[in-house]
Amino acid sequence: MIYNSFNFLVIFPLIFILYYAIPAKNKNARNVFLLTVSYLLYINWTPVYALILAFVTFVTYGCAIKLKNSKRPKVLLVLGILISLLPLLFFKYFTFVNESIRDLLSLVGLRCRLAGLNWAIPVGISFYTFQALGYFWDVYYKRINAEKDILTYALFVSFFPSILSGPINKASLVIPQIRNLRPYFDYKRAVEGLKYLLWGMFMKVVVADRVALYVDTIFPNYLNYSGLTCFVASVFYSIQIYSDFAGYSFMAIGVGKILGFELTENFRRPYFSVSVTDFWRRWHISLSTWLKDYVYIPLGGSRCSRIRSYWNIFVTFLVSGIWHGANWTFVVWGILHGLFQIIEKILGQQKCEYGLIGKAIKICITFLLVNFAWIFFRMPTLTDAYGFVLRIFDFSQPVDFDMGSRHIFLLMIIGTVILLIKDFYDEFYPNQIRLFNHPIAFVRWFCYTSIMVLILLTGVFDAGQFIYANF
Repeated sequence: MIYNSFNFLVIFPLIFILYYAIPAKNKNARNVFLLTVSYLLYINWTPVYALILAFVTFVTYGCAIKLKNSKRPKVLLVLGILISLLPLLFFKYFTFVNESIRDLLSLVGLRCRLAGLNWAIPVGISFYTFQALGYFWDVYYKRINAEKDILTYALFVSFFPSILSGPINKASLVIPQIRNLRPYFDYKRAVEGLKYLLWGMFMKVVVADRVALYVDTIFPNYLNYSGLTCFVASVFYSIQIYSDFAGYSFMAIGVGKILGFELTENFRRPYFSVSVTDFWRRWHISLSTWLKDYVYIPLGGSRCSRIRSYWNIFVTFLVSGIWHGANWTFVVWGILHGLFQIIEKILGQQKCEYGLIGKAIKICITFLLVNFAWIFFRMPTLTDAYGFVLRIFDFSQPVDFDMGSRHIFLLMIIGTVILLIKDFYDEFYPNQIRLFNHPIAFVRWFCYTSIMVLILLTGVFDAGQFIYANF
């Protein structure tokens, strides 16, 4: 479900009413309702892709059940993982591998035609596949017991608030909530959920989609702009992708709370990180946790030689880059983040504190490094990314800081400043400035109303897709 669409404003209240109309003691009926809604909303994208969702669900469910009595559990684990990954590898990476082989052969003077696929990638396939595999691994490592109720497990994999762009929830968090009786309507939790939903909507339609109007003008035509304009556009892309992805995550968490569920926290003000290592403790937390638990630690983590631990970091973020997309730009993006963290550990910078001024400098340096890597993430090819970076450092061009439409630029600045101010106070003064949780009702409602007015007056309501829905 696209949260920034008219359909959401119509459909979700209906889902809410029907869900709470079912008696709380009838947990199975509620779960059947949520599972039905989740699949119907998924079918709304491309009906046939629901079969892939069901395939991944049944494979990981069946393999996890058989692990307990298997004489060769490791073989079953590998087999289950490979079968579950087949749809993801086929739809997302077939064309990439195909074209890479063709380009490699052309370098040695061989030309050949390889069949290609241009099918759309099933929405959310990376998220629900990793979520299902995380459950499967947890059962194998005996962190949790295999779920015997297929209804409970199917709802865990397909739960509609998070299937589009995460968060990648752990089974140990969500399955007990599905299995247990949920209370009748919880007013306090619903209010908290509405706050998440309101702020997430602000981040998406007021900040991300407004900034996108500027970013999408500069990036594809970077040769027509000065280095300063390109640098400013890169900074605003950092703001765009944060607002877009975190906005979705907040809305997903908010919808979950309204329905009585607690989902995984996914963002914690990442642009106030003091190192790239710290950045990954705050950015896409559910993915970084998944990578730590199922890639980094099984490789040996930090409990090995220093060189080996650096290699483990490199491989983990190489996997992160590949997960994000079938393009060499994502691979380079992942490698850059791995290298940044390795260098930090070699220099010991992730643990050093230099007082208030030093911390501010480290935040700025970290942001610039992350911002540099985002250029590769945003550009369609490595050639374009390299050209964009060179353009930023091309001082031969006259400075013509292009603001585009002054109206659009002003609204973009207003939304961005509000976002940064809130993040700043949440980061450094969490118990002093509590606008959404102020003890005085008038202050709280003034804030709610102001945000809603800004959303209605300055939001971009084109039901634009969330960036991470493509991954």
